[in-house]
Amino acid sequence: MIDVDALSVSFGETPVLESLSVTIQEGKFVGLVGPNGAGKSTLLRSISGALSPDAGQISIDGTAISTLGSRAQSRLVSVVAQDTAPAFSFTVRHFVEMGRTPYRSKFSPPDERDRQRVDDALERTNTTQFADRSIDELSGGERQRVVVARALAQNTPVILLDEPTASLDINHQVELLSIVADLTAGGKTVVAAIHDLDLAARFCDELCLLADGSIVDRGSPAQVIETTAVERAFETPNVVTRNPVTGTPSVTAIERPDEPSSLPDRIHVLGTGPRTARLLTILSTTDAELSLGPVPPGDISAVTASDLDVPVQQAPAFSTLDAQHRHTLRSSLEAADAAVIVEETAAIPIEAVSGQLRALPTAAVIEEDQSESTTREGMHDVVLTDDSASDTVLDALTALSGDSTSDTATVSPSS
Repeated sequence: MIDVDALSVSFGETPVLESLSVTIQEGKFVGLVGPNGAGKSTLLRSISGALSPDAGQISIDGTAISTLGSRAQSRLVSVVAQDTAPAFSFTVRHFVEMGRTPYRSKFSPPDERDRQRVDDALERTNTTQFADRSIDELSGGERQRVVVARALAQNTPVILLDEPTASLDINHQVELLSIVADLTAGGKTVVAAIHDLDLAARFCDELCLLADGSIVDRGSPAQVIETTAVERAFETPNVVTRNPVTGTPSVTAIERPDEPSSLPDRIHVLGTGPRTARLLTILSTTDAELSLGPVPPGDISAVTASDLDVPVQQAPAFSTLDAQHRHTLRSSLEAADAAVIVEETAAIPIEAVSGQLRALPTAAVIEEDQSESTTREGMHDVVLTDDSASDTVLDALTALSGDSTSDTATVSPSS
């Protein structure tokens, strides 16, 4: 267990951490997230014993780090730093053997126990095949796994990682964090500073959100990664939804328009699938009151709407709407000030609600190569592209308020 009590650290006259306290339980993978300069790396360096705090105390398994020498500290905590480039061209095996240094006298060679620890570490990080190669010959992702292997060979109860995925491409990021997450199954306690909120939410058991030198929120990823907390810490508007594959929180930073958009107060969206989900996400950044449906349970648009607290009318997939569902749809449209129809939703019986649609300003989302809406004449056609800013979406949809004379607008819900 790691216990940080009233920790304060400053560099010169600049305070970095101020009376920070946190307890991290054994066998957990805890992510430190927050903006640059929040104090994540400083907290890790303090836990490792590399940095002496101005005030406060850090204990690991009941032992104060400040009372231990460097060798004893290295038997409690191992570190994977941001800069992992070695000063010399060691072989991978030799590099990983350095993790055994705290257990040997200065000039003694590795014994059988050391070699076994090294072999185990190479196997767990899938780097055995690189054992006799120079570490300089490896890719960034391969070298980072070797650095984790050295930390494993060190056989400490606590492993600290400082931005371990910062310079890696996405496949190596996922591979490395999967390896790290598996370490907790053996009782290791892992604390990592991670800049990517989506990756942190996917792999960590708990998150600590840091800002201005203190922890502003802590809990499970679902508890910490929410719109208000993220905006408070990062000072940027955002939308948090669920990743449709992993089910974990996903953050999209957004730009708010310089001026409020002139959208109707209440908009009902008819559509399914990813395009509808993306459109809902952008519309949710406005003050408009949204509703969606009918959509099948589990559709990505229904999941996104739920994440955004948008009311959803659900209906069975691949079946005609019954009288009750049609009545509910008509009621939703009658309560709305405008409607947006996503063209791909062919299952929705537009003819059954034609009267309600005729009474509403309506936009039809169409493919880029379509010249006009195939659903109903008189709609404002909205063309989806992938290269426009999100405020262009809102500008295009001001046609629903009668503020635009254009019949066709180009928008980009993917922004």
